[in-house]
Amino acid sequence: MQPIFHPTEGRVPSPGGVHEAPRGGTRPSALETGYWELGTPLEGRVPSPGGVHEAPREGTRPSVHVLPWLLFAFALAFAAPILHAAPDARPNFILLFADDQRADTIATWGNRHIRTPNLDRLTRQGFSFRRNYCFGSDSGAVCIPSRAMLMSGRPWMDSRHDLRDILLLPEQLGVAGYRTFATGKWHNGRPSFQRAFQEARSVFFGGMADHTQVPVVDLVGNAFTPVRTAAKFSSEEFADAAIDFLNSATNAQPFFCYVAFTAPHDPRNPLTNSVLPYYRKRPPLPANFLPQHPFDNGWMRGLRDENLAPYPRPPGMIRDQLAEYYGLITHLDGQVGRILEALKNHPKGRNTYVIYAADHGLALGSHGLLGKQSLYEHSMRCPLIIAGPGIPAGRSTERFTYLLDVFPTVGQLAGIPLPHRLAGRDLSPLWSRSAPEWRESLFTAYTDTMRAVRDDRWKLIVYPRTNHRQLFDLRRDPDERQNLADNPRHASTVERLTRLMEQSQTAVGDRQPLTTNAPAPLAIDLSTDYVRKPDEWQPRWIREKYFDPSPRQ
Repeated sequence: MQPIFHPTEGRVPSPGGVHEAPRGGTRPSALETGYWELGTPLEGRVPSPGGVHEAPREGTRPSVHVLPWLLFAFALAFAAPILHAAPDARPNFILLFADDQRADTIATWGNRHIRTPNLDRLTRQGFSFRRNYCFGSDSGAVCIPSRAMLMSGRPWMDSRHDLRDILLLPEQLGVAGYRTFATGKWHNGRPSFQRAFQEARSVFFGGMADHTQVPVVDLVGNAFTPVRTAAKFSSEEFADAAIDFLNSATNAQPFFCYVAFTAPHDPRNPLTNSVLPYYRKRPPLPANFLPQHPFDNGWMRGLRDENLAPYPRPPGMIRDQLAEYYGLITHLDGQVGRILEALKNHPKGRNTYVIYAADHGLALGSHGLLGKQSLYEHSMRCPLIIAGPGIPAGRSTERFTYLLDVFPTVGQLAGIPLPHRLAGRDLSPLWSRSAPEWRESLFTAYTDTMRAVRDDRWKLIVYPRTNHRQLFDLRRDPDERQNLADNPRHASTVERLTRLMEQSQTAVGDRQPLTTNAPAPLAIDLSTDYVRKPDEWQPRWIREKYFDPSPRQ
């Protein structure tokens, strides 16, 4: 069995790829043990309902993060001749990152109810990773750890929300001579952003905002300008900033441009011309729609995401929200098209990789849920497409990938040394068909309430607080509707996947027990006593439409 994560310790770039550096001593490598070694930062960390907290550290203990920085500096010094020999030949990168976009909301990926011509164009020009996942979350705000994992290349058990003391992808590219720019959402604190990027315009520090009134700042020098309200709709504001940057990036210096859209995250208030086609012909309900989730998963009462529709979920209301969600995606798709068009006419266009991804998925009626706080496929799967020089056009893979694989992939393409303790894997062998061995399974973890593991056919979800388990045959039941966990015929499959889950936990340093001696009640009924309140970010018309006490059928 291949390890879920791929160790990168000791790897240095070479003209032909990444090779293993000689290892000294008798210490076994992660490849030899079959596991990725997290090391001491996990000591004392325990999961709690609110997330992962740090245990007190001894005052005289040296920081465990000093060594990675020293190793990186040492590797960079030896790599300098490679990195700077021909700076105009090094590739450029545009990373387009959506917020809350399900993997099944791209037309060419099989959704005939949505219009995404520019994402379709990108899939035809590039390589699609059809089984790409967010690793999970230690927080109800899944986008925070997801973005931390994207930028650090580490799972949430080994990364901080504020990214303190962790080398970041754009930060390393900057050290290697890249010009780094960002626009859009950053939910991991200002200090880490200042380390990561040299330039920025229209940056939103926060989790969500009305798309017509996004508070943004610019980074000028090493200081932020006062907060202002964006002049345009969020996706347009960020696309404008990215295009202006591209127009300025015409010299020999390679660039990394990060565009973090806030769409299609709620509030779902798309522009009228984007949503009207979907109002006229509303999208169908998901195949796994339910009026209410059949049991308490630990994240159903009082959660902001789940407050956006009443229980039981009115089908008409969910279809309206799907129309608005699709409208946001179609409008976002148009802004992606504007950026792609600017790149097409750019002198560096042919030497630029475009990466499109999203931080996680969203339920929007699936399984009776609305948010992303679950380990179902609709919440953890998310888009990932890469196009650029040497990438085969119009192809895809069903191999398992994580968002945190983006870090080592960009690092390999850029020819920069990879830092110690990266958990991801370089994805290039998948499009070059040079990966005879890859992940045979995929593990995801959500706070202390859920753990899941899947292979090519089967998926097991465990709920430690209630001792509940779900087993799905994804080959016959891709929408995860029939729980087979209690079927005696599948007892051996449950046992096998449980062992695999425990091995996966060991691999990432996850100490969460899978069962409890005092299970919480499994049953829950929110149809009679559930009180909903709109959050501060919802526009007036959404409050009036979706928080009216009379449900729409």
